[in-house]
Amino acid sequence: QVQLQESGGGSVQAGDSLRLSCAASGRTFSINAIGWYRQAPGKQRELVAAISSGGSTNYADSVKGRFTISRDNAKNTVYLQMNSLKPEDTAVYYCAARRAVTNNYDYWGQGTQVTVSS
Repeated sequence: QVQLQESGGGSVQAGDSLRLSCAASGRTFSINAIGWYRQAPGKQRELVAAISSGGSTNYADSVKGRFTISRDNAKNTVYLQMNSLKPEDTAVYYCAARRAVTNNYDYWGQGTQVTVSS
């Protein structure tokens, strides 16, 4: 099992920045990527950014150039730096870990709310 704990959400104004953190614990050797998902009210959950164990990253088109995913292996922590936030970024953000044996995001955190007002 892998446990994930998000932190860093909050309420900000458009144009502001926030940094989300995802601390992983447990059988972290069993995962090969960590991703940040978000879900806005009435919308499907979407993958915002992901980083693989090899360091490869990918981003949703809607956040490219504004969000940056990074990791600190020593702390087993992945970060999502969010700049130039827009009201449409408002959502609950979830950290998820992809299990190597299934290649699915099988482990999820509880989520952290990000609210961006105009």
